[in-house]
Amino acid sequence: MFFSRLLLLVSALSCLGHLASCSIIPDTGATDPDRFAQETAPVFYRPEGIDPDKVKRLPVQPVPQVRDLYQTQFHQTYGLPVYNPVHEAMYGQRSEDDFTLPAVPYKRIDERFLRQEVSYQTTETPGTIVVDTKHYFLYFVEPDGKAMRYGVGLGAAGYAWSGRGVVQWKQKWPRWTPPTEMAAREPEIRPISAERGGMNPGPTNPLGARALYIFNNGKDTLYRVHGTPDWQSIGKPASSGCVRMLNQDVIDLYNRVPARSAIVVM
Repeated sequence: MFFSRLLLLVSALSCLGHLASCSIIPDTGATDPDRFAQETAPVFYRPEGIDPDKVKRLPVQPVPQVRDLYQTQFHQTYGLPVYNPVHEAMYGQRSEDDFTLPAVPYKRIDERFLRQEVSYQTTETPGTIVVDTKHYFLYFVEPDGKAMRYGVGLGAAGYAWSGRGVVQWKQKWPRWTPPTEMAAREPEIRPISAERGGMNPGPTNPLGARALYIFNNGKDTLYRVHGTPDWQSIGKPASSGCVRMLNQDVIDLYNRVPARSAIVVM
């Protein structure tokens, strides 16, 4: 054991002696910029018979703007969706009275039919509702030549009456009570006909979240302005109903309309 330790000690001293007699010289050429560039230059594929210096680069294409893109059938554009925080707030999901209204896919609706304040010259007094059945607009007249404009859909009953009336009463989350005549024409709705109590209120109810009932000379015109879950019918003729509005829009109108407001349908 002692002999083995002695041999290790002699070997270590011998190594130290060799190190002391040597000088460590750094490779200063490694810091030379030209050598560094040569050693790290990338290797490119050079096809035979092609001079890379004579190959023309493709022109840089500008990023297309929204106005330059092609429109889809939903009046939107290809590419990234256009985010509008105002419309997102107007037509986002909302909950009230134990009901939840889903968000409206407003990007798929013609912008003309989205809620917006517009210039509107009329002799009607502020607070009057004007329904333009020709262009599928409903205006709530405001002071100073302004109006809040909403897009609407029109069912057959929406063309059946025109003239002046008043909003006799407003209903929040109305029941739908199809008359006996309608139930006779459409047997599938007999279980929810008026004589059986109608359809419970809710987001899927054809009258939607709100309904305005229009009277003329004290009589019900059977004309209604109401919400609808069928957002695709806005700006179009529908198979049934009166004046349809997006549920989020009819809630906004309901909150603006005072008692016994005048309504003009033309």
